[in-house]
Formats: sequence, structure tokens, C-alpha cells
Amino acid sequence: MTNRLFGSASTPACAIAAVLVMTVPASVSAQSSVNVYGRVVAGVEHIDKVRDPASGRVESLTRTASNQWGTSMLGFKGTEDLGGGLNAYFLLESGFGSTTGRTNGPAFFNRRAYVGLGSKEWGRLQFGKNLFNTNDVWYLDPTGQQFISSATLVRGRSWVGADNVIEYTTPSWGGFTANAQLSLGEQAGNHRKLRAEGLSLAYVHEGLELRGIHTVRRDANGLFSDVYNYSKQTVAGGTYRLGASKLFAAVEHITAGAAPANAPTRLRHAWLGVRHDVTPALTLIGAGYHVSANRGHGKAVVLMAGADYALSKRSFLYASVGGVNNSGAANYAADVSANGPGPGAGQRAVYAGMGHSF
Repeated sequence: MTNRLFGSASTPACAIAAVLVMTVPASVSAQSSVNVYGRVVAGVEHIDKVRDPASGRVESLTRTASNQWGTSMLGFKGTEDLGGGLNAYFLLESGFGSTTGRTNGPAFFNRRAYVGLGSKEWGRLQFGKNLFNTNDVWYLDPTGQQFISSATLVRGRSWVGADNVIEYTTPSWGGFTANAQLSLGEQAGNHRKLRAEGLSLAYVHEGLELRGIHTVRRDANGLFSDVYNYSKQTVAGGTYRLGASKLFAAVEHITAGAAPANAPTRLRHAWLGVRHDVTPALTLIGAGYHVSANRGHGKAVVLMAGADYALSKRSFLYASVGGVNNSGAANYAADVSANGPGPGAGQRAVYAGMGHSF
């Protein structure tokens, strides 16, 4: 496995991996490990009633699907045992689109790039780039935050990453854990500019999982100016395993008090869903999401159904179908990455494909 992954240094990924391996000192190599991991996902998608904002024309769209089910990624991670229960660790991770080969952003390690110290007794302290802990909504969403999911009606607000992060995660205390993040804006003269802070709490016991998440993200002026990007967000929800089914429910409240007069300052978002294991290989998914925006920006409902089928422990097939019904001035898309159908209109989307993890 190692020879197959590292045998050629002709690509940047292999070159980076080779450097990481060579930098492990021989004196500690027996107590250290470096692993390569990743996932490749691709398929096809069809969306009806996509409106062109410039011309006003409404047409259907058929395209290859890349990150609709979940992000394709390449990562490197490693640990070193320092003794006394203490370990050092690092993680480097890049998300990309498999249908184009391009990274999801200008940085190569656009998802995670951090180093830290951890122990079972004291928890983990790390520094670097990471997904913001608003991504913990993933645990509360039956789809795992696909492109038709809890991310759709908040336009990806829960997907964001953060640079310059100082982060601490507690050990587990009887099933309770907490994670705190501080993303420094690094702007002279005003420590609030571009700063972000987040706190995520979790309690897991047998089939029950409860989570609370609170994050704030400020713009270049230190203000909360856009509910979908620079805002205060609070999420509360839980899941419960009931036989072959796992039930999901959550509510979300987002505010941006400094939003311009033509934009909403508040979103109220909630959802219910289920994952049902028909067989060990086949899982069916169903969910409904509702959002309400103030200042006359309307309401919308997204309904979706999907299926995941495991071909093996590493390879799987997926299919999802869903639609959005907008009311009033709302113009949300069924797929978070597409243009909406126009104010008050509906839209349907379907995508299917396969993935492989390594």
C-alpha cells in the first residue's frame, strides 16, 4: 500500500507526502505514524428551472456532479507519542472537485492545516487552519450536508472554514465534550475585523446525541453584515437511534444586525429527517427543511429523499432527489450551488454517482 501511494513523486501530492515521510526522525520513527487518506466522489446532476439573473431566462441544467454528495479530498495526518500519555499530531487536507481536478479554493490545503498536542486526560490544543465548528451541523443533518440539505436554505453558512485558528477540544467527560475556536482576523488597529469565534457542545450516550453550536463571523469592518456569511449563528438539535432508523431534528437562528436595508437581518431555519438501514449495505434518507427570512424576503421549504448503497467498505453508490418551494420574495435553489428559479418559484434537482474512500 505504501509503495503504491508513494512510489511516484511526479505529482505534487506524492511529492508532499514523500517529504512528510522523510522528515520523521529515525530515532522516533517507531513511535510515529504518517498516513495518507482521501475520498473521490463524482456523478451527474439535472436541475430544472435555473434562472439566469442577467437575462431572466429559465432553463434546465444537466452537468457532471462533483461535491454534491460530499467533498472529494486528499489528506495527510500523523502522530508522535511523546510519552506520559501526550502526543503531537498534524493534519493537512485539501478538498477538490473530481470532475475538474481543481482544488476548492486558491489554497492547496483549503480544508485543514494544523498542528497540536493532545492527551486523553487534558484534551487537544491545536493551531492552524480548520473547518469552523459550525460544520458540526454535519452530525445533525441526515444527509451529511449534501448540496440538498441543511446547507441549502442558509446558502452554505455552515460550510465555512477559518484561518489563523487557536482551538481547544476537551476530553470526554461522561459523554460530554466541548470544542472552542478563535480565528484571529489579524488586522491592525481593530481586533474585531475578520475575526470569528465558535463553541460547539456535544453529549453522546448510547443511541442519543445532543448538540449545541454557537458561532460568530465578522466582516472586514468587524460587523455582522450578511446573514449568509458574516453573522451570528446558533444551532440546537439531536439525533436518536431507534432500531434500524436514526432520527434527526434541529433548529437554527442566524442574525446579521448590520445587513443593508435590502437584505434580511434574520433567518429562522429548522429541519426533521431520518436515515433508515434497509440492509447493512442500503440506507434510505428522507428530510424536510424550512426557512423564514425577515424584512419581506419570504419563506421556503426543501424536501429531499436519497439512498446510499455500499458496494464494499470503501466504495459506494448514491442518489438524491429534492425540490424547493419558494413563497413571497424567496429565491432559494434546490441545490445550494445553483441559481434559484426566481422569486416565489419552485425548482427540482436530482443527482447520482459513486464514491471511493482510501
